[in-house]
Amino acid sequence: MQYEYTIGILLLPLLSFLVIGLTDYFRGKNGWSHQLAGLIGTGSLGVVTLLSYITAYQYFTADRLADGTFATVVPYNMTWLPLGSLHFDLGILLDPISVMMLIVISTVSLMVHIYSFGYMHGEKGFQRYYAFLSLFTFSMLGLVVATNIFQMYMFWELVGVSSYLLIGFYYPLAAAVHASKKAFIVTRFADMFFLVGILIFGYYTGSFNFSFAGTEIVMGEGCTAFTACDASRAMAACGFILPTALVLMFIGGAGKSAMFPLHIWLPDAMEGPTPVSALIHAATMVVAGVFQIARLFPLWIEYAPNQMSIVVVVGAFTAFYAAAIACAQSDIKRVLAFSTISQIAFMMVALGVCLPNHHGEGVLDNHAQLGYMASMFHLFTHAMFKACLFLGAGCIIHAVHSNEMSAMGGLRKYLPVTHWTFLISCLAIAGIPFFSGFSSKDEIITACFAYSPICGWWMTGVAAMTAFYMFRLYYGIFWGTENKELHEHHRPEEHSWAMKFPLIFLCVITVGVGIVSTLGGFGINTDAWSFGQFVTASGTHYGIHFDTQVAATSTVIAIISIALATYIFKGEEQPIADKMYSLAPRLHRWAYKRFYMDEVYQFVTHKILFRFVSKPVAWIDEHIINGLIDFTAWGANEGGESIRSWQDGDVRTYAVWFITGAVALVLILLAL
Repeated sequence: MQYEYTIGILLLPLLSFLVIGLTDYFRGKNGWSHQLAGLIGTGSLGVVTLLSYITAYQYFTADRLADGTFATVVPYNMTWLPLGSLHFDLGILLDPISVMMLIVISTVSLMVHIYSFGYMHGEKGFQRYYAFLSLFTFSMLGLVVATNIFQMYMFWELVGVSSYLLIGFYYPLAAAVHASKKAFIVTRFADMFFLVGILIFGYYTGSFNFSFAGTEIVMGEGCTAFTACDASRAMAACGFILPTALVLMFIGGAGKSAMFPLHIWLPDAMEGPTPVSALIHAATMVVAGVFQIARLFPLWIEYAPNQMSIVVVVGAFTAFYAAAIACAQSDIKRVLAFSTISQIAFMMVALGVCLPNHHGEGVLDNHAQLGYMASMFHLFTHAMFKACLFLGAGCIIHAVHSNEMSAMGGLRKYLPVTHWTFLISCLAIAGIPFFSGFSSKDEIITACFAYSPICGWWMTGVAAMTAFYMFRLYYGIFWGTENKELHEHHRPEEHSWAMKFPLIFLCVITVGVGIVSTLGGFGINTDAWSFGQFVTASGTHYGIHFDTQVAATSTVIAIISIALATYIFKGEEQPIADKMYSLAPRLHRWAYKRFYMDEVYQFVTHKILFRFVSKPVAWIDEHIINGLIDFTAWGANEGGESIRSWQDGDVRTYAVWFITGAVALVLILLAL
C-alpha cells in the first residue's frame, strides 16, 4: 500500500504519550529516568518529523494527476461506527494542505521538544509535561489528516483537552488554573456550534465527507444533491440548511482561532509554559480554525459563497482590534498573543475573499485562488517566525525572570543569539522583502484589494500596525533603558544550545523561504488548481507573483512604521511616547485593558446570566424538582409507616386481618 508508513505519524506520538504518562519509572524528580521521558518524547517526534518530510517529498514529487493537479490519497480508512446510512470513519487523508500541515506541526513541535530540554530543566512535572506535549501533537496531527468531518471533530476536542492540560501545567498557581478553565469553557462553548453544524450537515447530506465529488446531481440551478436525499431535502439543504451548518461550524473555528468575540481565552493562555505558547500559537490550536475553513472550502464555495462575507468581516475586525491592543501591552507574551490573533485573522480574511467568478459555479478566478493559496502560505510562514518569537521570548524570560518590558532593555549585549533571531522574525512579520512574511502578507493584501479596495486598505493599515508594535516590542526588550539594578543581582545570559538551536533553525527557515519566495521560486505551474478534493478547471496559471503597486505600497508603509517605532522607542529616554500617553491616557488605558472585553463577559455572565437565568433555574431545581423527589420519598415513607402495624409478626393480628379480608371479599361477591 502506498504511504502505509504514514500510520506511524499518528501512532508514535500516541505511544509516546502512553509510555511517558503511564509509566512510573519516569516520575523521578531528577536523574536519568527524569530526562529519559524527554528523550522518548523528542525521539518519537524526530521520527514523526522524518516521516512527515518523506511523505511531503514523495507526495509533491510523484502524485500529480494528468491535468497537473495533486491527487488526493487515502492510505487508510475504516468504518468505526455504522449508523444506518451514516457511518463514522477513521483514516488518513493526504492532499496538499494536509501534507503541508504535517510539515508545520512536526517541525514546530520537534523544535519545542528540543527547546523544552533547556527551558523546563529541573521543573517538577517534567515527565507529565512531555506526555502532554505528545498528546497535543498527536491530536493536531489526527485533525489535519482526518478523512471526514466527524473524525476532525474528535481530534478537535482532543486538541482542546490537551491545551487545557498544558495551559494549567502550573496548577498550584491560581492564575494558571483560571486560564486553563477559561480556555476550556470558551472553546467548548464555540465547539457546541461546531457539533450542531456537523449534525445538521450529516442529517441533510447523509454523509460526513468534506466534498461530494462523484455524487448524483438531481437538482438544477447549480445545486448538487446527494444520493441519500430526495429532491425536497436537497433543495432545503442547498438553499438554507448547508449555509447555516457551515456558519455554525465557522463559529467553532472562530473559537479555536480566537476570533472576536471568542478571543478572550488566548491572552490568558500565556500562563502555561512558554514553549507551550509557541506550540499553541504557531502550529496547533489557533491554526485549527483556519484549517477547518480551508478543509471545508469546497462546500463554502459551492453552497455558501454569500456567507463568506461573515468570515471577511469577523477576520478584518479581529485583525485591527488585536493589533490595537498589542500596541499598548507591556507583557511581552501578551503582545505576541494579540499578534497571533491578528495574524490568524489575516488568514481568515484571505479565505473569505475567495469568491467564485461570474463565469460559473465553483470556478475561482486567479485573484480568488490567490487568496486561498496566500492564506495557506501565510499559515506556513507565520508558524515558523511566530514559533521563533515565542521561543525567543522564553529565552528572555528565562534570563530576566519577568515577562514585563520594564525588567528588560539593553539585552542585545547579553543575549546575542536571541537578539538576532528575534530581530529577523520581527522583520518577517513586519513584511520586509526577502523575509517570509513579506511574500505571504502581500499575497493576502493583493487578494483583499481584488475583493474590495476598502478591504485592501484596511488590511494594509493593520499590516502597518503590526510592524509598529513588533518593533516597539523589539526596542523595549533589546534597546531602551537597561534595568541595571535588577541586572546587578542577576546577570542575564543565554542558556544551553538546547534553547538556542531551535531559534537558529526556525530563523533559517524564515530567511530561506523569504528569499526563495520573494524571487518567485514557489510558483505552482499548473493549468488547473486543486485544493483537497475540489478542483477548479479555470485554465489560469497560478504562481507566487507580486502586484508591484501593492508590494511597493505595503513595503513603504512597513518601513515608515518601523522608522516611527525606532524614533519613539529606541532611545533610553522616550519623551514622545510619554507625550503620546499624556495626550490620550484614556485610549491607552482602554487598549491596555483589552477594551474591557473581559469585564463585559464578567458582567454578562455574573450580572445577567447567573442572576436572571442560573438562579431561577437553581431555584426550580431545588424547590420543584428536588421537592417532587422529596415528596415522593416522604409519601413512600409515610405509607410504609401507616401499614407497618400490619406486619408486626403477631399471629393474632394476621388472623384478624385474614378473617376481615375474607368477610369483606364474601360481602363484595354477594353484592355483585
